[in-house]
Amino acid sequence: MAQIAFLFPGQGAQAIGMGAGLYETVPAARQLFDDAAKILGYDLLAVCTNGPADKLNATDVSQSALYVASLAALESLRSTAPQTAADCAATAGLSLGEYTALTFAGALDFEDGLRVVQARGRAMQAAADAKPGGMMSVLGLERFQVESICDEVGPTGLIQIANLLCPGNIAVSGERAALTAAERLIESKGGRFMRLAVAGAFHTALMHPVDHELGDALAEVELKPPHIPVWSNVDAQPHTAPGEIRDLLVRQVVSPVLWEDTMRGLLAAGTDKFYEFGPGRVLAGLLKRVLRKADCTNVAA
Repeated sequence: MAQIAFLFPGQGAQAIGMGAGLYETVPAARQLFDDAAKILGYDLLAVCTNGPADKLNATDVSQSALYVASLAALESLRSTAPQTAADCAATAGLSLGEYTALTFAGALDFEDGLRVVQARGRAMQAAADAKPGGMMSVLGLERFQVESICDEVGPTGLIQIANLLCPGNIAVSGERAALTAAERLIESKGGRFMRLAVAGAFHTALMHPVDHELGDALAEVELKPPHIPVWSNVDAQPHTAPGEIRDLLVRQVVSPVLWEDTMRGLLAAGTDKFYEFGPGRVLAGLLKRVLRKADCTNVAA
């Protein structure tokens, strides 16, 4: 029997139209969106379905939207292949997606998870407004080259590796002047870059106000031992102890996301079948860069 892992996407995967079909066809998904509207105080499905894009892409909205839409996609699978969900042996999520993974694994209930995600998104948006910055994908360069670039342009402003996604795809975050200075060096070393549509320098020290607020939000909810291991972005290791998970979630907002290491760890642990839940196929694409023959099925939101 295949050893299964479920993967959940992070901010940036959101797309107008997500969730609409599931709301109409999957009763459990409809219930998630209806409950979310009561918790959040606005019609999340309407934003997912109709936008506008700038509202859906706002950090404090997109994180809640992806959390709910990805769990709605999970309910779609449960309605058609309940045994597949029951057989899942491990789970992971990219940045925001780690909260979705924890909810699937039973460490967080849906309502508590959504409230924490909403608080996280608001705090990250506020930090981005207070200290303007951004993120950029660096393509075609090795980690040591990207680290060297960050060191060289450091005098122009804070810049750090934020996401180690897959071979040849590393995201950096930092202040705008530092990102602009890095662009010239990336090209001089034969790499390419792409600015990301996010509000701030996520997963860097510029998010330090967020970790304190997130710690307070997490202290108000119950974290239970998950029924399957949840792989952390911070150390690319599986965890089941609630105290460890809580501490790692706080550290995650100011630490690089070790996604490539997480995928390699899951593969080394024997995972041979992956499912990605939510809009798009970003995680499947990253996984294929780690192992071309990896088997990953998308369950669309």
